[in-house]
Amino acid sequence: MSQKRSQATIHDVAHAAGVSATTVSRVLNNKDYVASETVEKVRRVIQELNFSASIAAKGMRSRTTHAIGLVVPEVTEPFELAIIRGVGSVIKGSGYDLLIYSADDPPLDKRAFWEREHVTFLSGGLTDGNIVVTPSSTAYPENARIVVIDPLVEDSHVPSVTATNRLGVLEAMQYLTGLGHRHIGYIGGRPDAQSAIRRFEGYKEGLAQAGIAYQPEWAQPGDYTRERGRMAARQLFQQAHRVTAILAANDTSALGVLDVAQELGIRVPQDLSLIGFDNIPETQLITPKLTTIDQSIQEMGSQAARMLIQILQNMELESMLYEVPTRLVVRESCQAISLQE
Repeated sequence: MSQKRSQATIHDVAHAAGVSATTVSRVLNNKDYVASETVEKVRRVIQELNFSASIAAKGMRSRTTHAIGLVVPEVTEPFELAIIRGVGSVIKGSGYDLLIYSADDPPLDKRAFWEREHVTFLSGGLTDGNIVVTPSSTAYPENARIVVIDPLVEDSHVPSVTATNRLGVLEAMQYLTGLGHRHIGYIGGRPDAQSAIRRFEGYKEGLAQAGIAYQPEWAQPGDYTRERGRMAARQLFQQAHRVTAILAANDTSALGVLDVAQELGIRVPQDLSLIGFDNIPETQLITPKLTTIDQSIQEMGSQAARMLIQILQNMELESMLYEVPTRLVVRESCQAISLQE
């Protein structure tokens, strides 16, 4: 009876390739002391037999899986997709596999539990270390080797990657006030996130630098979603003294502002100047092209992967916090106030 393809073992691969099981294991783990001809032969047999090594089994034998976990709220938003590309660019050729865990955007009140549960699960023999994106938790299992992207709190004891959020918004505010805007609305981000807190600080600091009094009604709450951006825009547009510019805490919220502006016949930038934050691809595909603050999302993912690999290789990190610099990208969605009036 012929060997079932789905039941092939490492010993079957070794026998068919005429090598030892140890050599097959070395090929599977990308070790560099196997002859290239042997590597090609083993990989050809692996494909022919449809052999798939069990990550958990490798972990039990060697106490390492050569796999990195990426825990993200969802994998459909541009921010998360850019993070995944950044992590993938570093993982490629590193000898590590990448496992992505997502729960289709779990509710905020349950997200911290979901994160800890999955990190515990992955750290129990499936991965050597994990990257957690926009976490809601600040505590993880002691045995877990973790790097977080966009940490929840500033003084996190977990290695973290973030952007210069306050400085990015401050630069955008200086740009708007330089165009003559004095009535500038703001749409916030996820209220528990450190990035949102820092961006709001940049907004208020930008007003103060220009000698503009902070007006609470100009600052509308948000949560980084397009729908909440729409809701905030409607609130801003209904005020007696309508704002001449809006700065949104992320591009997705800014797209929500554009939706409402089009519904109400408010022209951007002729009637309203608009700035987002993130520099997702959609900002260059819409009309007008969105002025935004670039936080190099893909680089955030790459840096997190580099930090985690250093940790896994028992190398000392230069710092527990890495800040990716932001920059203002001026496009078509802003105009001087003298031209708007």
